[in-house]
Amino acid sequence: MSQADFAYATSLSDAISLMVGVYSARLATAADFRDDAVTAGFGWVSYDLLAELDDNAPPLPADVILVDSPVADGATLAALMHLDQRAAERGVPLVVATTMSALEAVFACLDRSGADIVIEPTRGERVIALARTLPKVARMRLRELDEQDRETLHRLTEQVAQIAAQIDRLSTDEGSAFRLQSPTDDFSGDGDAERKLIRPSRPPLPDPRLVRKIIRQRQLRSEFLGGELFADPAWDILLDLTAARAEHTRVSVTSLCIASGVPPTTALRWISQMVEAGLLVRVEDESDRRRAFIELSDKAADAMARYFHELGKAAKSAI
Repeated sequence: MSQADFAYATSLSDAISLMVGVYSARLATAADFRDDAVTAGFGWVSYDLLAELDDNAPPLPADVILVDSPVADGATLAALMHLDQRAAERGVPLVVATTMSALEAVFACLDRSGADIVIEPTRGERVIALARTLPKVARMRLRELDEQDRETLHRLTEQVAQIAAQIDRLSTDEGSAFRLQSPTDDFSGDGDAERKLIRPSRPPLPDPRLVRKIIRQRQLRSEFLGGELFADPAWDILLDLTAARAEHTRVSVTSLCIASGVPPTTALRWISQMVEAGLLVRVEDESDRRRAFIELSDKAADAMARYFHELGKAAKSAI
């Protein structure tokens, strides 16, 4: 980052006076969060998450709310649900830091605001998450960090850029690894001009044992040659959910994060982008509101079924 970029970031943040509302019941973590806000070029104010439980909760005090939620107790979850609703209504971005053990419950509470959930984040990841909440300040830059944090930020920024590029390719026709298109309508071919156009029936989903075998092969490849060379979380997520749909089983967000083969925070961003792209759907657990499942959308299931069908045809023709 150049000196001009630093100067621009400082003058821009001073001019706009963006504020981050900081909450953590842990004193040391709250202090770290305040430092993160300042590092990213923002001001900060204290925010009391548990005040959301009051019938007359005060207005949200800042442009962004940064919440520490390492445990999933009842009061915290109820407050998070209320905050999620109010943030969605007012367009206030949320960044919620949590742990793998609390992820299921925290994720289930945040279904409206599009909160950025980070799992046991480093300082660099928290600062990146804060910057990501402010698209209206497109040219905002981060202030100088120490050498280690600058390396972390550089690596994470590259990773986010790669994820965004892959999502763009995934959701467009050009350059897509697979296209979510409806099959071409066709006539029945019996000469009856009055017969309606008929959409070909979708092939069945593949045998889940085949999909699980492919997943295992991908894992073996990473074990011997290193996972960094082959990271493809979107495909790993789609494979895992295809097998689960064929097995008539549900997949939790924690399980899907593990299946993605990338760090949990990165996996959550993939899941969020794929939900927005219409590839995945979020399904609430009717018996336990503290849980939510992720499933293939119908169009994604259709695409995966057709993909494996074509793969099988190609394999037969090659024999």
